[in-house]
Amino acid sequence: MLFTSITLNSICLLFPSANTYFFMVQAQGIMLRDNVRTIGQMIRLYTNKNSTLNGTDYPDGTNSSEYLAQPTTYLPENFTYAQNLPCPERLPSMKGLMEVNMTEVPMEVIEMKFSKFFGVEFGGQWKPKDCRPRWKVAILIPFRNRHEHLPILFQHLIPMLQRQRLHFGFYVIEQSGSQPFNRAMLFNVGFMEAMKDLDWDCLIFHDVDHIPENDRNYYGCGQMPRHFAAKLDKYMYILPYSEFFGGVSGLTVDQFWKINGFPNAFWGWGGEDDDLWNRVQYADLNVTRPEGEIGKYKSIPHHHRGEVQFLGRYKLLRYSKERQHLDGLNNLHYSPHISLSSLYKNISVDLYPELAPITEY
Repeated sequence: MLFTSITLNSICLLFPSANTYFFMVQAQGIMLRDNVRTIGQMIRLYTNKNSTLNGTDYPDGTNSSEYLAQPTTYLPENFTYAQNLPCPERLPSMKGLMEVNMTEVPMEVIEMKFSKFFGVEFGGQWKPKDCRPRWKVAILIPFRNRHEHLPILFQHLIPMLQRQRLHFGFYVIEQSGSQPFNRAMLFNVGFMEAMKDLDWDCLIFHDVDHIPENDRNYYGCGQMPRHFAAKLDKYMYILPYSEFFGGVSGLTVDQFWKINGFPNAFWGWGGEDDDLWNRVQYADLNVTRPEGEIGKYKSIPHHHRGEVQFLGRYKLLRYSKERQHLDGLNNLHYSPHISLSSLYKNISVDLYPELAPITEY
């Protein structure tokens, strides 16, 4: 019996534990289909390409072709920077595929390396000196009990962002207490705290276990929200469903205010990124994704028990529109404990439902 992609997505919603299996089945079917595409189809897809301003994205958020050649308009090696001009988006230092090393490494080693030899300031900020950074980017990382993952992420992400000539700062938002993990509420807390430090204009919401595989996955923002982690190795590099918005996403500050941030009501694993997708759509925005191989990520294997699933997510998602202007940045309360390290600002916060009260809708 053959399953359509619609059927697979429906089953996965009903039985979350079956997600990975069905994604693998779906991926095998897609790879088989791709292998029998004709050259004529490839040419048609190429000539009909509808690109955004920087020529690398599909405006509708889909990856309609996997065969399009990688952009060749990256600047040459002898490009000369100008301190008074914005840093280009396609730099010669951005080579494409990156080597990913998942070997655990002590944080002290990474801190010494990047603070001493890569010039990252105490507290986790860096900006280029040879051109004016196009974006001031706050990287927000929700966190609890993943101490072995954090140095691996920094080891890959810091050199990538430096090659992209972005002004960046890292914020690790750590949940204390005994409540189920609330990824979305941590992002809201991180946003509010980051905006006290600097007039950031771009926000990257980044899971600690997602490692980019391509440094041409430019971590700047755009006219529309951005889903960077379009292809995860754990899903065989296939987008699980068209509304998938998890892992790594980016919005401008104005966009984030417009959608009222993340919802605060999702306690446990799952659902908050789907609600974010809904909020983006209801605000008359769209989601873009990197094209081709650029949006590939590897997931760091977990050596411990994961967070519990949030069983109430489907009911909340049915009322996304009604909740959007009631639950988010505008009903958030918290009391943070702030500390600085060599590579990031740590924001520790004890979360519980009473900190984000919501009236009935």
